[in-house]
Amino acid sequence: MLGFLDYQRRCVMRKVEDLTEEQARWRPDGALISLLGIANHLAHVEWRWREGAMEGGNVSRSEGEFTPGDDVTVAEVLTLYRERAAATDAAVRGASSITDRVQRGDDMDVRWVVLHLIEETARHAGHADATRELLDGTTGL
Repeated sequence: MLGFLDYQRRCVMRKVEDLTEEQARWRPDGALISLLGIANHLAHVEWRWREGAMEGGNVSRSEGEFTPGDDVTVAEVLTLYRERAAATDAAVRGASSITDRVQRGDDMDVRWVVLHLIEETARHAGHADATRELLDGTTGL
């Protein structure tokens, strides 16, 4: 499951990593989320589910994660996303079983968290595909 999650993460990152700062912030007709916003949001999703649900830490959600400020760069967001993905993978591998219950969430186990991360990442990978195609015609993985 972690291999499939990693594949989805890499699909998102490939859509962002070769863009200029301006291109990464572009939104079709001002709608949807920019490619930078998608990657930033997913970095926060990884953090919330690992640190919050799995480890029981105090986490929060902000609408601002969808629209990173001008002081946030593509390189910083991609580094953050990679670091948080690695931390999630380590937490999952560190569990004694995929059926271990998480700290927060009724009837949730490690498997549920990983499957949710796959679902969330795949959803945004499709969104990233569409946005990138509208931005510059790039298609495919």
